[in-house]
Amino acid sequence: MERPTQQPPLSGWKRDLVLFLDRQIYYFARHWLAVFNALIGIYVLIPILAPVLMSSGLPYVGRLIYTVYRPACHQLPERSFFLFGPQTSYSLDELWAMGELSGTEDIFARQRFLGSVEVGFKMALCERDVALYGGLLVGGLVFGLIRRWLRPLSLLCYGICALPMAIDGGTQLFLLRESNWILRTLTGGLLGLASVWMLYPRLEEAFVEIRVQANERVGLDRSPVVGQAPGDQSPG
Repeated sequence: MERPTQQPPLSGWKRDLVLFLDRQIYYFARHWLAVFNALIGIYVLIPILAPVLMSSGLPYVGRLIYTVYRPACHQLPERSFFLFGPQTSYSLDELWAMGELSGTEDIFARQRFLGSVEVGFKMALCERDVALYGGLLVGGLVFGLIRRWLRPLSLLCYGICALPMAIDGGTQLFLLRESNWILRTLTGGLLGLASVWMLYPRLEEAFVEIRVQANERVGLDRSPVVGQAPGDQSPG
């Protein structure tokens, strides 16, 4: 029986390319949390900048943000936070009474309403989405401090944490009731924090394993892996 032919070791530009890719994989696996937090922070900060730009004489840039984020959020004014006005949140009846929506119930007209000098300008994400992504950001920052000790949330507990938002959003969606900014913020924030607790410890375990495998090929790290026994100096 013939033995399988052993592949010759890589050399030249192929070896350099493989080492380069392994280094990038290693560095991402080591710094994935910082990358995630930065991306989520940018994602939630830009919609908050939209009303700032609208009130600062840069409405064209502000409108561009609303347009970009519209596929990701309904942007209904009665479910959005406002800046630079007398209130941070308005009901639909309040906006009608103030003459801002001219009594229209058309959902697309309400989406296009960005605000005014009288009531302020809405954020480009609704209250629930701001709380949800804000919860992801806050949870990610806290996870960076306690990642050595935190164990992942079970799927059952995660489902329990998601239930309040499902009830609050579901009953609102089917017009059974109208929620308010407090419930939207609490349920969205709870789901964001629970998502971090459920997902990030599992991602940490996966990225540690990826980091170890990449480090075996490039040898960049001599520090012990988080959680390994003292004296075990296997690369992490």
